Amino acid sequence: MNIDWNEATDTDGGATREFRISDDDRRDITGAVWLPTESSVSTLVCFGHGASGDRYQAPIAHLAARFVERGLPVLSLDGPVHGLRQVGPGGREAFFPEFQRNACITDMISDWALAVQAAQGLANVGTGALAYFGLSMGSLFGIPLIASRDDVTVATLGLVGIQSGFPHTGTLREACGRIHCPVFFIMQLEDELFDREGYLEVFDTFPSVDKRIHANPGLHPEIPAEEIDFAFDFLISHIEGTAQRRIVNPLAE
Repeated sequence: MNIDWNEATDTDGGATREFRISDDDRRDITGAVWLPTESSVSTLVCFGHGASGDRYQAPIAHLAARFVERGLPVLSLDGPVHGLRQVGPGGREAFFPEFQRNACITDMISDWALAVQAAQGLANVGTGALAYFGLSMGSLFGIPLIASRDDVTVATLGLVGIQSGFPHTGTLREACGRIHCPVFFIMQLEDELFDREGYLEVFDTFPSVDKRIHANPGLHPEIPAEEIDFAFDFLISHIEGTAQRRIVNPLAE
């Protein structure tokens, strides 16, 4: 297995190191890593993007800069037919046929394992815990990824539901039932891809004790900017160990 690293710049002008992992027995794996000058916390923040984007899809570059400022390394992986390993037109047009493959999810879990291993071999990263942010396709792959590992300590997920006739529904449902870390889940009330019942089935299936759902009006991509700020605060508070959840009871009578 070979790993090629190249200095690069993300869509917000931030410095990154792009990588390509190649092996004769499997497809290439590509993505980017953001490194802090000094790492104070041994957590690697991982990002999965939506089906229409790549490793730099908004808000990844924006959030990566904020995590790096807090001394945290960041890893963002290109989707299976996206970014530096684009197939055909890339985006949703290439993703939908790819997602029909039986091994699509297991292949991405394997891709993530190798990418995490490569990133953890860099200075100022280390082999500590993982945090995860991924919406839409980032959740379709991220939920099984988190369920397959025991080192993910907090996650932001969303823009995904369990839909009848949708590929890998059983896999998604089973994986949801194995996620115990704190979860912030984002829902769009007029989502054209996933209905409300499907969203709630995903959320309800998480056995996490600390799980939050925020629902907003709008179509699939129309997430309010303040939800991205909340996602950052939610993730960083759990990474840094400052999260507090107080329940006032009775709050009102």
